[in-house]
Amino acid sequence: MTHPKLTPDHLRRKAIVYIRQSTPTQVLIHRESQRRQYGLADHARELGFQNVEVIDGDLGRSGSGLVERPGFEHLVAEICSGQVGAVFCIEASRLARNGRDWHHLIELCGLINALVIDPEGVYDPRLINDRLLLGLRGTMSEFELNLFRQRSLGAIRQKAQRGELQFRLPVGFCWTPTGKIEIDPDLRVQQAVRLVFEK
Repeated sequence: MTHPKLTPDHLRRKAIVYIRQSTPTQVLIHRESQRRQYGLADHARELGFQNVEVIDGDLGRSGSGLVERPGFEHLVAEICSGQVGAVFCIEASRLARNGRDWHHLIELCGLINALVIDPEGVYDPRLINDRLLLGLRGTMSEFELNLFRQRSLGAIRQKAQRGELQFRLPVGFCWTPTGKIEIDPDLRVQQAVRLVFEK
């Protein structure tokens, strides 16, 4: 599986997958987001990258620019080394939530001919249309209510595809430890439900 913007020069260099979640609570609770982000390493290999590095040192750190992010600093240093062919992220807001960091990163990627890749596409910051699109996406990350919704729906779909999605059941039913739906074993609950239907 190849993409026209991916050249042998890109593939000879390293792919970096940058992973971030904003708060420690998200790290503990939103495991689907982590799975999706870590899954980008497999996507990089599918595209032909042999050397894939995952940077996840910013899990639980905001990308607002107000908090020190050692993972982001490591990412920038790797890009400056000239050894990076592509940066993978789940969406623009994972890289940075402030324009300064975002545009600085895009500028550096353009200087060393590194691509930015997410599930939506492959972007070359040296191309004016891709640069414009990346700039807009960086700006939109500040207004990310819809992006939160998309990420959440993606995680729900992924969990549903594995058969692990659980949701609130109607009164009288419960989830078993094995993930099946059964009538609530509590006799009082069963009697109450029967009474409702009888009336």
